[in-house]
Amino acid sequence: MAQQVRGVVAPGKNEPVRIETIVVPDPGPGEAVVKVQACGVCHTDLHYKQGGINDDYPFLLGHEAAGIVESVGDDVTDVAPGDFVILNWRAVCGSCRACLRGRPWYCFNTHNATQKMTLLDGTELSPALGIGAFAEKTLVAAGQCTKVDPGVSPAVAGLLGCGVMAGIGAAINTGQVGRGDTVAVIGCGGVGDAAVVGARLAGAARIIAVDIDDRKLETARTMGATHTVNSRSTDPVEAIRELTGGFGADVVIEAVGRPETYEQAFYARDLAGTVVLVGVPTPEMKLELPLLDVFGRGGSLKSSWYGDCLPSRDFPMLIDLHQQGRIDLAAFVSETIELGDVEKAFVRMHEGDVLRSVVVF
Repeated sequence: MAQQVRGVVAPGKNEPVRIETIVVPDPGPGEAVVKVQACGVCHTDLHYKQGGINDDYPFLLGHEAAGIVESVGDDVTDVAPGDFVILNWRAVCGSCRACLRGRPWYCFNTHNATQKMTLLDGTELSPALGIGAFAEKTLVAAGQCTKVDPGVSPAVAGLLGCGVMAGIGAAINTGQVGRGDTVAVIGCGGVGDAAVVGARLAGAARIIAVDIDDRKLETARTMGATHTVNSRSTDPVEAIRELTGGFGADVVIEAVGRPETYEQAFYARDLAGTVVLVGVPTPEMKLELPLLDVFGRGGSLKSSWYGDCLPSRDFPMLIDLHQQGRIDLAAFVSETIELGDVEKAFVRMHEGDVLRSVVVF
């Protein structure tokens, strides 16, 4: 029997979000209903609200979440009611050309729930990243549920559902940071700071954090940055080169998603170095670089979707590292809030006051 729950909906472009009654159907084949315990306020949700992803309004926002599986479809065997799970938006299919080549993190046919959640009047909702977890319960594909140790706080675990995994994975999986490497991270919000954590975990010798906000740079230091550069007052390319013997960094991670900062990342890397774009651009943005420089500098220019993660592999591993005290995922939780505070949380995030506000149910 369908259930009615509260959820946060973006009704139209740049309109304030509002709490609506959401109708959640019973799970069908391949689906699960999850009772959400915590969901982080991610910049991607703000992109949805602003029309930066698409215009398929109304959106049911929220995707960086953890909770308890309440019910599953008849054919679901990987998760069961009572399992504590992190929700992921890259539920691999196992049969596309990427999966069959042994690269499931590039899956071209990721799964979402087949049924739609709706408003009371029957209006179909578009769940953010196929999840829609700013709601007391949500319907997802069962493959979007990744079981982890239930001993970890839901507010902490849920962060791996997007931003923290994106940043750590950008360093470890996409950038393949190695022991002794020099790494620069441009943009020190939640994703950028997670990239700092990932670079430190991988054994980078020097980690240079770049931002225009001294508060964010100080936080990056607490996460493991060895040097900081305020690019509002200092040319970041010259500063990074000066800190790397005039060469540039082995890996530069761009966590802003703007053409200007990407160009800085491109020229701040060493010859044959790697640039990783993990910041999310908007559809109208264009990049122009001299093709001769692209050719002459060599190396790799990569984009990182979700940190090129495989949730079934990476989520449990990172939770274990957190519980061992080797990484501090709780440091990303700036505040816990209620469902009705999401609009205020967007403002605080935009102003740089928080790493993550987390809705706790």
